[in-house]
Amino acid sequence: MKRNPVIAVVGRPNVGKSTFVNRLVGRRRSIVDDLPGVTRDRIYFDVEWQNKPFTVIDTGGIVPGDEDEIMLSIYTQAKIACEEADKIIFLVDGIEGVTPVDTDIANILRQSGKPVFLAVNKIDSHNQITMISDFYSLAVGDPIAISALHGSGGVGDLLEEITSDFEYGDNSEDDSTIKIAIVGRPNAGKSSIVNALLGEKRVIVSDISGTTRDSIDSRLNYNEQDFVIIDTAGIRKKSKVDYGVEKFAVDRAIRSIRECDVALMVIDATEAVNGISDQDKKIASIITEAGKGMVIAINKWDLVEDKKSNTINKFEQKIANEIPFLDYVPKIYISAVTHQRLNQIFTKVTEVYQECTKRVSTGLLNKIVNEAYALNPPQTIRNKRLKILYATQASVKPPAFVLFVNDEALLKDHYKRYIENKLREAFGFTGTPVRIAVRARSEKKK
Repeated sequence: MKRNPVIAVVGRPNVGKSTFVNRLVGRRRSIVDDLPGVTRDRIYFDVEWQNKPFTVIDTGGIVPGDEDEIMLSIYTQAKIACEEADKIIFLVDGIEGVTPVDTDIANILRQSGKPVFLAVNKIDSHNQITMISDFYSLAVGDPIAISALHGSGGVGDLLEEITSDFEYGDNSEDDSTIKIAIVGRPNAGKSSIVNALLGEKRVIVSDISGTTRDSIDSRLNYNEQDFVIIDTAGIRKKSKVDYGVEKFAVDRAIRSIRECDVALMVIDATEAVNGISDQDKKIASIITEAGKGMVIAINKWDLVEDKKSNTINKFEQKIANEIPFLDYVPKIYISAVTHQRLNQIFTKVTEVYQECTKRVSTGLLNKIVNEAYALNPPQTIRNKRLKILYATQASVKPPAFVLFVNDEALLKDHYKRYIENKLREAFGFTGTPVRIAVRARSEKKK
């Protein structure tokens, strides 16, 4: 499959890059805020203009020469984006005019050797068109006036010019691609895991809590299997989340869970030795309620002291005691720093995905359900006993089953869990939730 053309959107902070990207995508996908540096990593979106699909990269605001750790990382991310891109949109602020930072960025872009399109943003009326003439001094081509906020101006002209020579192959999406959302609390090591898996500094890693604010997609192939890895913002307790940018980032992380195939839940081993946090339990519940497959990655295992031959067994027992509803979820003990057992992530995720998509024949399903019923018949309730007349699998991702019974009220939660356990014993379903619905159906008279 030929990849879509790639366009990077770059510029200094607060010129409207994320607003422009949101305009292209058609919905609020990049975080927009007046706080400089809100977009810190490079973020990829698949968009389409007049039936021409392409990928746009939203980047953090560039400030060449800034020695701040985060700003240096943003600069690095933007530079990598330019290297990956086929073309570059250089966005500037038409209200503020040409700044020394704009000039520095223009010098860098000219050295990239890539086609650069100069978009002068915040030109919201025809009276402001004359303001763009100063930008010829940047010497990166003719400036095009646009309004990212209102979608007016030359946005269409800009896109028409950029996409005019794009060539396309077969861009049909491959259903076999497995989407992995890397989720967990802040500073559990999610971004370090992503970078280690990709073999490049793809996501900013810092000791500053909350460095990752957007959900960031990366694509790779491992053992001939395609994956999309989504690094997400750390999910903190609601009471500790500031309203605005961080709240939106947490909402995005939760949305990424809903959109993934398998969630890799990252737990900090150095903290978990003292017990699994309530927030980790909450994140696990979010994944389960979303019906997604799950693998638990206990990160920073290299930092756990006094490890013995039974340390992992004791740790697994701790998880089983504190999060008993995750007994079906595989656990791996890794280190993003030393790369210990990192490849197990792909192996386990693939196994869980196969379990999420598993289908059971109707005949075999009913055989197992009937055997479970005969082995442990439900108790009578008000002189009535539950009868399971028929079972069928309704869907996958997650596996969902429907039990047709004589009376829905007679199927209690504990007996539903019993049936689920018997299904797991028979068919596995490792790492995936199992849904069981019930429908009443009258018995056929003989």
